[in-house]
Amino acid sequence: MLVPIEWLKDYIDIDVDIPEYCEKMIMSGSNVEAAHCFDEEIENIVVGKIVKIEKHPDADKLLVCTVNVGDVEPVQIVTGATNVFEGAVIPVAAHGSRLPGPMHGQPKQEGGVKIKKGKLRGVESAGMLCSASELGFADKVIQAAHRDGIWILNENHTLGQDIVEALGLAHSVVDFEITPNRPDCLSILGMARETGAVFKKKFRYPETECVHEVENVDQYVSVDIKNTELCKRYVARVVKDVKVEESPWWLQKRLMKAGMRPINNIVDITNFVMLEYGQPIHAFDIRHVAGRKIVVDTASAGDLFTTLDGTERKLESDMLLIKDAEKGIALAGVMGGLNSEIAEDTTTIVIESANFDKDNIRATSKKIGLRTEASARFEKGLDSGLCLTAADRVCKLIELLGAGTVVKGAVDVYPSPTSAHTVDVRVARINSILGVDLSASEMAELFGRLEMQVSAAGDVLKVTPPTVRQDLNREIDFVEEVARLYGYDQLPVTIPKGSSRAGKTRERMLKDLAKDVMCGLGANEIQTYSFVSPKGVANIRLDGDARESRFVEIVNPLGEENSVMRTVLTPNMLDVLGRNFSRNIPKVRAFEIGNTFGRNVAEEAELPEEQDAMAIAAYGQGESFFTVKGMVVELLANLGIHEPGFVAESSYGAYHPGRCARIMLGETELGIMGEVHPDVAEQYGIGTKAYCCELTFDTVMKHANLEKAYKPLPKYPSVSRDIALLVDEDIAVEAIRTIITGEGGSILESVKLFDVYRGKQVADGKKSVAFALAYRASDRTLTDEDVAKVHDKILKALSNQLNAVLREM
Repeated sequence: MLVPIEWLKDYIDIDVDIPEYCEKMIMSGSNVEAAHCFDEEIENIVVGKIVKIEKHPDADKLLVCTVNVGDVEPVQIVTGATNVFEGAVIPVAAHGSRLPGPMHGQPKQEGGVKIKKGKLRGVESAGMLCSASELGFADKVIQAAHRDGIWILNENHTLGQDIVEALGLAHSVVDFEITPNRPDCLSILGMARETGAVFKKKFRYPETECVHEVENVDQYVSVDIKNTELCKRYVARVVKDVKVEESPWWLQKRLMKAGMRPINNIVDITNFVMLEYGQPIHAFDIRHVAGRKIVVDTASAGDLFTTLDGTERKLESDMLLIKDAEKGIALAGVMGGLNSEIAEDTTTIVIESANFDKDNIRATSKKIGLRTEASARFEKGLDSGLCLTAADRVCKLIELLGAGTVVKGAVDVYPSPTSAHTVDVRVARINSILGVDLSASEMAELFGRLEMQVSAAGDVLKVTPPTVRQDLNREIDFVEEVARLYGYDQLPVTIPKGSSRAGKTRERMLKDLAKDVMCGLGANEIQTYSFVSPKGVANIRLDGDARESRFVEIVNPLGEENSVMRTVLTPNMLDVLGRNFSRNIPKVRAFEIGNTFGRNVAEEAELPEEQDAMAIAAYGQGESFFTVKGMVVELLANLGIHEPGFVAESSYGAYHPGRCARIMLGETELGIMGEVHPDVAEQYGIGTKAYCCELTFDTVMKHANLEKAYKPLPKYPSVSRDIALLVDEDIAVEAIRTIITGEGGSILESVKLFDVYRGKQVADGKKSVAFALAYRASDRTLTDEDVAKVHDKILKALSNQLNAVLREM
């Protein structure tokens, strides 16, 4: 929000310099982005008048101007501008002067641009004639007539007068950052109210009462609000005998410094009041209002409407439209229609000041891709109480400028008037939160500075804020008002109190431990997007009925590649492997811990099912199914999960059917791992064998156990037995291990696989599997008889259940 200090002083008297003003406003919660003084880089620029123009003898596009700059001798200046004429009053930068603006399309120079006399194509030029942009105004705020060429000053000025004094450019402009909860500050009056509260000064409201009014507004226009939910209030006033012309300089200057371009007196007044009050205003040419009737209703789906910028827009059925008896004439809260704009021959206008639903305006603005000064204010929520006052102010300014005759009265349709609400504020509560000791009267004084009505009832203040302060609804909202006006810098500094201790949650500790373990195993952590393409699940060969296909869809995705939330980490991990392989990275080990999201099939209205997952992957020389399995086993062991089971799986599409296993802990599945299916590897551009694992990390954390129990060193020796078994090729090693551990009882200390052999000494369809078994008792030394009894039991069980035959070692 650009606030010209000169304009601000129309409503409040402030006598501090700009740095002090900005500092105090910042300390009160009004953040200042920047402060700019228009005259700080302007020196010796004066008002001049062109008295003679001649063609340049050696250049068709240059003119030689003789310029009267006051009491001194006229100066000769060569210019290429095409809009100059004899008698034109213009800004003149003579030899030795300084300008703030860029020169000839060059970027702005620090310290400004020094002007020196010289020659142009052999003709002496004692300076230059200035454009508005060269005096520091941005192109977007310069009137179209003055944008290209020299700035023609249309009012009488003393020749030779300093341009800063003549145009009143000495005042600064402060750029405030306005937070979304403070739409009242998107106005000069709002910032005047804040300034008055900070500097303990009263501010003045503008005049709104017209002196001379004629006839009655009911003779000119009627208003009908069809949709009262989207339009809370609509005020219409009428002005006749309108004279559309250029605005006086004081009005243009305020608009330009506030960042708006002057157009004509009627449009400028509506923009002026919008900036002044924060209430958008629109004016219609009554000739184009069919039936002289205004109807506020939603558009019909597919309606075409041309806005003031000349763009035809397709409307939807939820967009609010201002209509007459036949057609739409304005897109409510966003922009007026080209079919009812103010023209040079306009004589009677209807002034609209309305209050529209903020959510509807925001949605409409976004759908049609058009955001204006009006929509930016409406979408934050405005006080409906401003409508009539703002319309009256427009009429007052039109009367003041002699731009028309105001018709008496206003059509004010206000179905459900809003009123100020009162909030109970406990003095003790505010003191407790802020750590101060203010009395009720001191707090009442602070609230009073912001035009709040306050009455005391013991230790409770009944506070009624003005209706423009829509952010003040609960007691806690008033705590900030006290803090910022009392002074954030005066609040006592204390150490936070409480018995709570800062620390990591169990889940955070387990995740950090898992990351440390994986990094220790030589893997790099990656992080990928949660928004993915639905094609990812198909790319890993999972069908549409799989759990992984229950996507949570994004309502407004950036594109198809980011249209759903991921249900599985594997596609993202394979993307990373493929990208690394394409860049000739010979070996990769990577892992990721991240959220996955699943649509709640049973209750569609419920929130998505969110859980943590972990992906581990590798490719390159030396990497195999068993290296990734070893990483998984080591990871789980560090999380207190020992001896997980691996059950063969052949139907999971992402992995090779003969090299895939589900990771089990008893009957609980922890995840799945395997060699990436060749078709999947090809899909992701991985030209080598790759291995991947995905764990349901929520389940892993549930079963993790970081408790460390002391176990004394064994007192008694162990007894080792090695066995080599001939079994059918299709029998899993895990099945053999399960039988051994199940029959080994309490004295079987460990079972380790040390060899799997297929060769000449083994029949076709068979394999030799060798284990090392260790026996130990905690209370005695085992005898051969003790060991043999259990060992024979194991061999018998293997023979009975798997037809395993003991092979000679």
